[in-house]
Amino acid sequence: MAYVMPTEFVTKMIDAGESKIFMSTKDTLIRAYMAGAILALAAAFAITITVQTGQPLLGAVLFPVGFCLLYLLGFDLLTGVFTLAPLALIDKRPGVTMGGVLRNWTLVFFGNFAGALTVAVMMAIIFTFGFTEAPNAVGQKIGTIGEGRTVGYAAHGAAGMLTLFIRGVLCNWMVSTGVVAAMMSTSVSGKVIGMWMPIMLFFYMGFEHSIVNMFLFPSGLILGGNFSIYDYLVWNEIPTVVGNLVGGLSFVGLTLYATHVKTGPKRVAA
Repeated sequence: MAYVMPTEFVTKMIDAGESKIFMSTKDTLIRAYMAGAILALAAAFAITITVQTGQPLLGAVLFPVGFCLLYLLGFDLLTGVFTLAPLALIDKRPGVTMGGVLRNWTLVFFGNFAGALTVAVMMAIIFTFGFTEAPNAVGQKIGTIGEGRTVGYAAHGAAGMLTLFIRGVLCNWMVSTGVVAAMMSTSVSGKVIGMWMPIMLFFYMGFEHSIVNMFLFPSGLILGGNFSIYDYLVWNEIPTVVGNLVGGLSFVGLTLYATHVKTGPKRVAA
């Protein structure tokens, strides 16, 4: 589990951001689609464990399996590119523009959404035996999650919106830390251990992850949750995306770049 020094893995972060910006549209969409789908399956897995065992901690402990798999397979989440792509722009890599960063974010967003929505439909079929009966216990749980984390926030007005935004910030602080942690080791075991810890933390704490929500809330709507598409977009997805962007870029990307690439001058001994 060889450890990579911060000065080295931050350079790898910039390199990764640059490569994502110049990736073809086809590859970007495929990798984003598969990332959204795998993370959605992991969310369904974690909720199933929680419902069947009554132990939310156990679901959180096992949820990171999906995150680890998708990153080891080289797929991309919006939360990750929020942190990595801008670093190539800030570092003034040749040919990197703001337009390129926004193009990458847009393609990954729609790819993630398509993958998560595909799994949402598939799992809804399973939860209802092909829509021939009422949702099972797991399907009912997903419906209540959708209600609580949309109209539940709306009931508190501006305070609810602030809470939602901060949960989005904290979420991608941890998720992007997981992305970076995968670069801290040269072995598969080291990468997995590094990723596992912050992802487990965000899931158990109930922070808001825009890609997980791309599965949970469409699933809730399909399964009869008592909220609307408007509620989902305005009182969850859009503020969560903004919070994820702020959290990942501010607390992970920029802080690591500022101290390990743009290192301040050493103090002179008195």
